[in-house]
Amino acid sequence: MPNRTSRLALAAAGVTVVLWASAFVSIRSAGAAYSPGALALGRLLAGSVVLGTVLLVRREGLPPRAAWRGIALSGLMWFGAYMVVLNWGEQEVDAGTAAMVVNIGPILIALLGAKVLGETLPPRLLAGMAVSFAGAVTVGLSMSAGSGAGHASLLGVVLCLLAAVAYAGGVVSQKPALAHGSALQVTTFGCLVGAVACLPFAGQLVEEANRAPLSATLNMVYLGVFPTALAFTTWAYALARTTAGRMGATTYAVPALVVLMAWVFLGELPGLLTLGGGALCLAGVAVSRSRPRAAVTAPAGSGRS
Repeated sequence: MPNRTSRLALAAAGVTVVLWASAFVSIRSAGAAYSPGALALGRLLAGSVVLGTVLLVRREGLPPRAAWRGIALSGLMWFGAYMVVLNWGEQEVDAGTAAMVVNIGPILIALLGAKVLGETLPPRLLAGMAVSFAGAVTVGLSMSAGSGAGHASLLGVVLCLLAAVAYAGGVVSQKPALAHGSALQVTTFGCLVGAVACLPFAGQLVEEANRAPLSATLNMVYLGVFPTALAFTTWAYALARTTAGRMGATTYAVPALVVLMAWVFLGELPGLLTLGGGALCLAGVAVSRSRPRAAVTAPAGSGRS
């Protein structure tokens, strides 16, 4: 049933957005004890163990050969490069600047999806993305101002920009793979590719794990199990059932949820400007996912007088 499938895809996208928002809180804790590459590798190893176990239990096996190009590209760009570069970038810039720069990603996804995948760019999608991006910029500016201004090096901005490009490229590469492999297969092997690419950081991971507090290590494991293993699988499930551009626009709900979670779990009371930006993010997502109303056909014989 198309309606049931659409509802399931929307629910899967919702799970992804909530878990990705929670990742920002966990990264803040784990990042104090782990370097960017070690944190990415630990997260990917934890995710690979969970995903591999589920794959074996479900007996899904290897994905078809036609899916491997997309899996390899998304694994290198999104699971590998994105995670390392973003972890590094967030050490060089304040959270607000990082949020603003990385949120170029959904715009790049829509443009690449149109160019590479031949997807259309409906006016509602473009309008919603414009509203959400304005909200993300508002949240970013308010967070930067509240953090005392301005820890934002040129290196950090460039790293966050590279993270946005890697994110967009990974999503657009993953979409064709989902036409051949299941969401679980594509996510599992993409995560494994990313983990293999991050193996040069294995020495750092072992060294830092020996002296890291338990809370930081548990946060790293959490990042691997939930925002990676579960959230990337629900993302792939939803992506297989809609366009890359529409899915990218959905992630604009993340900044609003991060603000809410920081308020609830960290006691960071958001200002009015931050709340307004979060509301804009959510409004833009609603617009981008809405569909124009079908024209109502007048019954025969009911013409206007």
